[in-house]
Amino acid sequence: MSSGSQTLGGQSRCGWLLGPSLDKIIKNAAWRKHSHIVTACKSALDKLETLADDPSSSTPLYGVSSLSDAESLILPLILAIDSSSSKVVEPALDCSYRLFSLRLIRCEIDPSEQPSSLIFRLIDSICKCGSLGEEVVELSILKTLLSAVRSSTVFIRADCLNQIVKTCYNIYLGGVNGTNQICAKSVLAQMMAIIFARVEGDSLLVSFKTVSVTELLEFNDRNLNEGSSIQFVQNMINEVVFTNVVEVSQNANPLAELQDAKSATANEKADSSDAESAEKADLSSYSKIRDDGVLVFKNLCKLSMKFSSQEQPDDQILLRGKMLSLELLKVIMENGGPLWRTNERFLNVIKQFLCLSLLKNSALSVMSVFQLLCSIFQSLLSKYRSVLKSEIGIFFPMLILRVLENVLQPSFIQKMTILNLLDKISEDSQIMIDVFVNYDCDVDSPNIFERTVNGLLKTALGPPPGSTTSLSPVHDLTFRLESVKCLVIIIKSMGVWMDQQLRIGEFGVRNTSDNDSVVECNTSLGGDEGSLPDFELHQEAISDHSTATLEQRRAYKLELQKGISLFNRKPSKGIEFLISNKKIDGTPEAVALFLKNTSGLNETVIGDYLGERDDFSLKVMHAYVDSFNFDGRDFGEAIRFFLRGFRLPGEAQKIDRIMEKFAERYCKCNPNSFTSADTAYVLAYSVIMLNTDAHNSMVKDKMSKADFIRNNRGIDDGKDLPEEYLGALYDQIVKNEIKMKADTSVPQSKQTNSVNRLLGLDGILNLVWKQTEEKPLGANGALIRHIQDQFKAKAGKSESTYYAVADAAILRFMVEVCWGPMLAAFSVTLDQSDDKAATNHCLQGFRHAVHVTAVMGMQTQRDAFVTTVAKFTYLHCAADMKQKNVDAVKATIAIAIEDGNYLQDAWEHILTTLSRFEHLQLLGEGAPSDASFLSGSNIETEDKSVRSSFTSLKKKGTLQNPIVMAVVRGSSYDSTSLGVNTSGLVTPEQINSFISNLNLLEQIGNFELNHIFAHSQRLNSEAIVAFVKALCKVSMSELQSPTDPRVFSLTKIVEVAHYNMNRIRLVWSRIWNVLSDFFVSVGLSENLSVAIFVMDSLRQLSMKFLEREELANYNFQNEFLRPFVIVMQKSNSVEIRELIVRCLSQMILSRVDNVKSGWKSVFMALTAAAADERKNIVLLAFETMEKIVREYFPYITETETVTFTDCVRCLITFTNSRFNSDVSLNAIAFLRFCAVKLAEGGLICSRENADDDSSIQVKEATADGHTLMDKDENASYWIPLLSGLSSLTSDPRLAIRKSALEVLFNILKDHGHLFSHSFWITVINSVIFPVFKFVRDKKENNDQSSPASIFSHPEPSTWDSETSSVATRCLIDLFVNFFPVMRAQLTEVVSLLAGLFRNPSQGSASTGVSALMHLVGDLGCMLTEDEWSCIFLSLKETSASMLPGFLKLIRIMDRIDVPNVAQSYSYSYDDGETLSNNGTTENYEDDNLQTAGYIVSRMKTHISMQLLIMQVTTDLYNMHQDLLKASSVKIVLEIFSQTMSHAHQLSSEMGLHLKLQRACSILEISDPPVVHFENESYQNILNLLHHLLTSNPSLSDEMGIEARLFLICEEIIEIYLKCSRLEEGKPEKAVVHWILPLNSGVKEELGARTSLLVSALRVLSEVDKDCFRKYASRLFPLLVELVRCEHSSREVQPVLSNLFQTCVGPIIIKV
Repeated sequence: MSSGSQTLGGQSRCGWLLGPSLDKIIKNAAWRKHSHIVTACKSALDKLETLADDPSSSTPLYGVSSLSDAESLILPLILAIDSSSSKVVEPALDCSYRLFSLRLIRCEIDPSEQPSSLIFRLIDSICKCGSLGEEVVELSILKTLLSAVRSSTVFIRADCLNQIVKTCYNIYLGGVNGTNQICAKSVLAQMMAIIFARVEGDSLLVSFKTVSVTELLEFNDRNLNEGSSIQFVQNMINEVVFTNVVEVSQNANPLAELQDAKSATANEKADSSDAESAEKADLSSYSKIRDDGVLVFKNLCKLSMKFSSQEQPDDQILLRGKMLSLELLKVIMENGGPLWRTNERFLNVIKQFLCLSLLKNSALSVMSVFQLLCSIFQSLLSKYRSVLKSEIGIFFPMLILRVLENVLQPSFIQKMTILNLLDKISEDSQIMIDVFVNYDCDVDSPNIFERTVNGLLKTALGPPPGSTTSLSPVHDLTFRLESVKCLVIIIKSMGVWMDQQLRIGEFGVRNTSDNDSVVECNTSLGGDEGSLPDFELHQEAISDHSTATLEQRRAYKLELQKGISLFNRKPSKGIEFLISNKKIDGTPEAVALFLKNTSGLNETVIGDYLGERDDFSLKVMHAYVDSFNFDGRDFGEAIRFFLRGFRLPGEAQKIDRIMEKFAERYCKCNPNSFTSADTAYVLAYSVIMLNTDAHNSMVKDKMSKADFIRNNRGIDDGKDLPEEYLGALYDQIVKNEIKMKADTSVPQSKQTNSVNRLLGLDGILNLVWKQTEEKPLGANGALIRHIQDQFKAKAGKSESTYYAVADAAILRFMVEVCWGPMLAAFSVTLDQSDDKAATNHCLQGFRHAVHVTAVMGMQTQRDAFVTTVAKFTYLHCAADMKQKNVDAVKATIAIAIEDGNYLQDAWEHILTTLSRFEHLQLLGEGAPSDASFLSGSNIETEDKSVRSSFTSLKKKGTLQNPIVMAVVRGSSYDSTSLGVNTSGLVTPEQINSFISNLNLLEQIGNFELNHIFAHSQRLNSEAIVAFVKALCKVSMSELQSPTDPRVFSLTKIVEVAHYNMNRIRLVWSRIWNVLSDFFVSVGLSENLSVAIFVMDSLRQLSMKFLEREELANYNFQNEFLRPFVIVMQKSNSVEIRELIVRCLSQMILSRVDNVKSGWKSVFMALTAAAADERKNIVLLAFETMEKIVREYFPYITETETVTFTDCVRCLITFTNSRFNSDVSLNAIAFLRFCAVKLAEGGLICSRENADDDSSIQVKEATADGHTLMDKDENASYWIPLLSGLSSLTSDPRLAIRKSALEVLFNILKDHGHLFSHSFWITVINSVIFPVFKFVRDKKENNDQSSPASIFSHPEPSTWDSETSSVATRCLIDLFVNFFPVMRAQLTEVVSLLAGLFRNPSQGSASTGVSALMHLVGDLGCMLTEDEWSCIFLSLKETSASMLPGFLKLIRIMDRIDVPNVAQSYSYSYDDGETLSNNGTTENYEDDNLQTAGYIVSRMKTHISMQLLIMQVTTDLYNMHQDLLKASSVKIVLEIFSQTMSHAHQLSSEMGLHLKLQRACSILEISDPPVVHFENESYQNILNLLHHLLTSNPSLSDEMGIEARLFLICEEIIEIYLKCSRLEEGKPEKAVVHWILPLNSGVKEELGARTSLLVSALRVLSEVDKDCFRKYASRLFPLLVELVRCEHSSREVQPVLSNLFQTCVGPIIIKV
């Protein structure tokens, strides 16, 4: 039998398949009833016996070459299927299935072109036999039809494809077997997957996804599952899909033919009923496959938009068909690929059909339909948002926000559906970013992200208290949990997206061209294309640098919304705001356009603003009306059109102004409508009144048509308007109310209205949602067209451009929107709920929120979240803790571990939490408090009692001690310690609760607590610094607690410093800057125990740090040890200062090999110790210093020069010690020791480089006398040492002063030969000259001559004459010894010595004189002409420098009065009454006398200084005149001339002399030697001139000495004559018969001047007679006067006589 069956059908492939099937049909057929079928089957079997496979055949059957043969083979199957007998139908269907599945049928089925084609007839029969109602037949039909669609060799065109889909629909809707219905639904879904996969690839050979039957039953038909139905159907689908036995190579010709069909043009005719006339695409440009796909998609959308009729409002079959269509559309959208996003035709199909279907079906209250709509919308949002921006902007508020914002009366299933949808949407991080960028940052779009977050917040908070709600408590809790969960997912997604972007940025992968748009990771159902970005080919994306543009868009939108809100409250203010912020132009036209086109404006406010009568509002109203075009419009239609945008104001005058302008505009647009504008104006008013009358429920007596006509008679320039016109206008107004486009009879909430206005869909959505469930929009075609127009209008705007951003900075704006609602939702839920799931979600939300805000650097938001979590730990009031509070502690620790790199200042809250946690742990363990170690003895007894009770804390419930009670009472979160300022006992119940809560804290071990501090090693550079700052702040708070100081954070600081000590130097330096300030602050604490603990901790760290070697020229050790220095300098505690000295001594002496830059801090601390007020500290420090210098001096010199400088400064400070002179002297000896070490160590420049000035570059001396060297490192060692000794020379103690002088100059003398020339210059300027700083100070003080400075005598110098003499002698010896090197400083040295002359002390002046004479005497022969000139110039400048101040001083005498002697005696000897009456005058005279006395003293000092300078100059000239050149002689002459002029000027002040004489007489002091000063000055210059004239004639001629000599002689004679009072010729009133004798004063003065006169006369008698003859005419009158005058001495007459005899006589005789 089996062998016979194998031969049935012949050898062809078709025969193998058809033979057994035909044989089975014959056996099952009824011979009479189905005789034609049997005959056809037998004929086909016979035909098969003769057929052989022909691979090149083009007939529908593979291998059959003749079309007639193929028809004869297929015809039996058609007849069998049409037989209506299940036994016959079943084998025929099975055979058909095998033919399709094995791809033996190959053809294109297009009924429109070949309505009678063979295979179409077969499929048509298969579809029709579904009416049998047999379950098995139905399954076979479904299987066969799916196989036909699945076959890649059968191209089924649109009509046939629609018939197949319709058949499957009918089986699904009409079937009674659940398995068959599930199968029909699954087959349809698989067909859609196949069809649209081919549409995507534009080919029959594509891969596609196998549907999941379980997923198809997600929303509907779950009740149809009968045991294993789902698995049965899934196996059947898999069987059909994966049947593939024919090799592709065998199908070359048919497939090639089918592929050629792609290029054929489509002849599809547009069907107006299918809305295809709206398509603008050229259909000829698409292939047949895609045309068919579009047709199927349209039909599915149309099926989904069928609604039940009024006769059958509850048509369940129609509803199931609708749901099936929506489910199939869902499958299509989920499997859609890039074609749907790039092809305009497919985009238009989605927009025109699918979006319309969503809009219509959104009115249904069937939850399954709503769930399907949400699922489809999720697919659109996930995959097509880039091309459906406007549509999504409409559907998101309509589907999601409308339900989400309904808090009081929500449907549980509906809202849960929305919340679950938001969960899925939020999981895709890119969706949330794109929604915010494209809607919340778009002016013309709703704030979807913001409203979503706020809606979730409202749901999380539940209905407001006191409101009426239909929610049950269980549903409310469910909503709250789901909304919080959704908020957590949103913030988590933002964090995931941020991490992705920042990671890309770090590795530099992103570039502008390829990566500005972010690739999505879609997880929804879909084909192989599901992972592609939905905007891959629509990348009008914003690159990184355009984030600022988004910020501007967002800011613009916020400001515009602010302006709109302000306008709705105060329209004028709103317009001003918008104009000032440049949101609209300031022109009336621009404002009118804004009012007309802007969404969100209150129409009533617009009307009121337009009716205002101020100038600008009137102009705006006119521009607003003029913007309308009423051309060709009926009057009623024009009014209706005009009033759509605003509500007429209630004030009649405002209405009048608006209607007047309207009438003018209407007549202008329609000039032939009325006779004049007045007619239009009156009629417009009438129409408004009619509209109010007809549609206001408050008006009882309605206006009739006759009344309306009568009211408007004669308004057309005295004529009546046609009654027909008025009647038609009446009917139009009464039947259709004039109202605004946004008017609604049911008031909406404020937020909903504003959103709808923003969308421009107020009327649409209200109509949709107000319709009944079963027929929302079915018969309203005009409304449908209006919706389509809305979609098109929005899609055509430029603002609909889709933006994608990859810059994480966009999250800043998102966080600004969502952080407040999230914080509120998480906080309230965490506070009110004890549900573990809810609290865990909240804590997760806090963690993700902290992550996002911290990484984005949003400090305020980050701190808000961290602070909230820290507060919810309830560690500050532990008695109230619950499990959720312990979880908050865990969350805090997790935040610290996960986001430690970004917490910055928020670390303080976390570390405060850890501190409080550790405190509670210690209480639970019974450990003694830190206060017991850190507090004084006054509370020791109390602490002992506390510690004794701690051990049983967890066992007893009645413990009453201060610390535990304070903790149990708790405090506010912000308080620094627990239980501060609280009092009173606590109950045993509170104690028991507290102990149980301590048990809760055992969930967190020490490992978790310490892990944060150990984890600090992994923090980045910025984070570790912030961490340490916060830790220091918390530790400071702990230590400063007045009741319970603790050291937990302090110990952690030490640990963290240990952990991070191996960081790179730059980071460690920043860390230590923070720690250093902390250690200093705590080290200066008033709590001695705390300060000692801190200093000991610092010592431990320092010992650890000093184990590390430091390279040269680094400064880390110095920075590390600096806290010791600062605390040493500022601490008031003797114990702390002594501890620091001991710590430093221990550290340095034990780690001396590693100390480098640390020497600086060591010496600075020892310097502070050297200046300490406690003797033991000074001695202890000096012991350390002595050991360092003696034993470790080489280590000091290894480091930078500043270290040696600090060592010297330290020693110098020790020299100032007032406790022990031995310390001071030893310190000076150490300075000498340092100098010897430097010299012996070869650290200074060599002698051979002494003359090389270029080898050392010397900078300018600094203010403190130090000079910095650029290249000569050794010089930088010498300078501080020498400068320090130099400064010591001014020490007030004689022993120290002398010792310093001797050591300084001995060092210079012993080692000066090693110094280079340039270095000597430095030494002179910065070391030697500062020693004589007192000389310059004296000069400055002597120059003071103001009245205020007369009595401000300078402080006595610490130098005595002996010290000054020693210093000057040392200086001269040093200068003489090193004259070749120091030669350039000769001028300064001489100037310094000359400065000693100014000192009123005779010792200083004599010291200066002797030193100068010694200097010149030793160097005289070596001095050059210029050097001689310098010496004399210094003397000249010294002399001249004293003159201005002195002259200014004596001018004071001009302003005071000195009483005569008689008055003075009367003041002195009058009785007491006289003194009392004249007390004021007497005090005034005393002040004047005191001033005069001071001036006399200064004058004497000044004269002595001038005389001393002249004497030194004379001595130098006399001793070295042979060495002097003309330039030097000239300077000497200038010195004498200068002094002579000054003396003569001073002598000629007769009034001054009289005052001074009276003052001296009263004060009983000697007069100033003015005459002597003048005589000496003239005598010196006279001698010099005479000597020059006689000894050096050539020089005399060169310098004109002769003339000057005679001039001087003349002045001398004139002065003498003036003194004798004969030189002034007075007019003679009578003949003088006798001459009165001279008084005693004049005689005394003449006696003083006699010697000078005699010298002058002798010089005249000794000059050459020819020279005398030249000047005889000028001298003779003077000589004659001398003869006439009376002389006090007999010396004058002989000399004068000799002069006449020798000089005058010969001249007269000769004449």
